[in-house]
Amino acid sequence: MPFLAWMRSKSDRPDSDGLRSELNRLLADPRVHQLLDWFSRHEREIAGVQLGVSAVPAPPFAEQERAAWLGERFQALGLSVSTDAVGNLLAVRPHSPSPTAGYAGEGEQEPGSVAISAHLDTIFPAGTPLDIRREHTQLRGPGICDNGAGLAALWAVAAALQEVEIPTLQPLLFVANVGEEGDGNLRGMRHLYREQISATAGSDVLPDPTAPPSIAQLIALDGSGTASIVSQALGSRRYEIVITGCGGHSWSDYGTPNPIVAAALAVRQLSRIPLPAHPRTTLNVGMIAGGTAVNAIPSRASFKVDLRSMDAHRLDDLEQQLRRAVADACREARPNSSTERLEHKIMLTGERPPGELAESSPLLAAICAIDARLGIQAQPQRASTDANIPLSLGLEAISLGCGGNGGGAHTLQEWFDPAGRELGLKRIALLALLLAGVPELGEDPEEADSKPQSSAAPRPRRKS
Repeated sequence: MPFLAWMRSKSDRPDSDGLRSELNRLLADPRVHQLLDWFSRHEREIAGVQLGVSAVPAPPFAEQERAAWLGERFQALGLSVSTDAVGNLLAVRPHSPSPTAGYAGEGEQEPGSVAISAHLDTIFPAGTPLDIRREHTQLRGPGICDNGAGLAALWAVAAALQEVEIPTLQPLLFVANVGEEGDGNLRGMRHLYREQISATAGSDVLPDPTAPPSIAQLIALDGSGTASIVSQALGSRRYEIVITGCGGHSWSDYGTPNPIVAAALAVRQLSRIPLPAHPRTTLNVGMIAGGTAVNAIPSRASFKVDLRSMDAHRLDDLEQQLRRAVADACREARPNSSTERLEHKIMLTGERPPGELAESSPLLAAICAIDARLGIQAQPQRASTDANIPLSLGLEAISLGCGGNGGGAHTLQEWFDPAGRELGLKRIALLALLLAGVPELGEDPEEADSKPQSSAAPRPRRKS
């Protein structure tokens, strides 16, 4: 029988002996051997998917074409595929060997899924020449690593599981999500978890038989490598500041308040704010614009600010200092003789909440155990990824690279080298199986699923 007691012990800490025992059982299973061998045998096919999906444009807020391309390939694997209201592509692998397995009956708790995700979008605007190509041993082109590597890994894990036909005790949910980059503001993950929470709220909510299963844990795939485990979510807030005035001619209207001067004064004041090293906190002015001619007093100026911190309270404090700096600058830029005044608006354009996995997290224990067996040396790190949303809600999630090596992210010279990719894919597949649970060879999955088990994380449930 599958041993899953390591997930939660009475002390609410993972049972390390049980975890090692279950991992040993998985690695001794001939089906798992076939699964892990699949990745090296099918590298050229995986690279073909990576080249193909990266060649389909996915600029900010326009990922539909790429989602459709990938959706066709998930359908070809026999998965149940759908698209939600914001454009997330969802492909479900049921927890029963039968693709027609139904949802839990009245009064029964449906098992939460292990979700594996990769973001569809890139930072490149519409019309950017993609020029996706293979050069010698490398794959090249904008977005080929971030996140062509993640999308190829998402497909590869699904394809390998389908071919080897390993049953799992929890469903697997493959998600190609929108809106991870820049102004996308994690909108795909926000929607996915908002829907999950809404589906479990209130006793009068009827289950939707066409909806994907609820999420127990999330494994977000992003970029290359195996050197990191992103289990800590870096918080960030982004603002656009717009300063407006009357404008006029540089000679005849001299003395009219100048929005560009006010913006410059505000930026100077922001640059002088002392920032703590612990918790690490940063402030960056990344864009500034305004004016129409050298001999015209502008009527408008704007700049964009990015605030980041490990501590949400630090972000609150920085926001207040930002607001004071802009207000002070608008007053200072107004000459005493002027009857005109400058107006300003400060708009929050993006927010990524902080959070982190507890040291006692079963998910963290699982990936660390797998890394030890595979000879991977990785440490938990803090970054801003799709995992921010569940981590900020106190739910279990991590972000992992997909093996291989890459560089030039967010440039037209981006590249990916697939050498060693199979190690990253084995790591992801083993983690999914360890979390979802695999019945022993020859055991009826439905019988195994009926035996008492603990959960790797609280499982949302649909009420009938």
